[in-house]
Amino acid sequence: MEECPVDCIYEGDRMLYIQPDECVECARCEPVCPQISIYHHDDLPEESKAYERINAEFFTDLGSPGGARKVGRTGADHPDVA
Repeated sequence: MEECPVDCIYEGDRMLYIQPDECVECARCEPVCPQISIYHHDDLPEESKAYERINAEFFTDLGSPGGARKVGRTGADHPDVA
């Protein structure tokens, strides 16, 4: 999460989420992701497509707060992850 220059990686209870409206697609997070689960949306493997929806829906209520450090750990996850 420290790699993100715009602080758009938010911490849920069991998963991290990237705020798509805040992300500048610099790809600095990709090589440091321990799960190897961050992809540019054009390169997303078919078996991971559901996570694109899950990630976007996570921000339905949270919106675009302008930085994960302002919010801190949300303590919640998308229902499909929880």
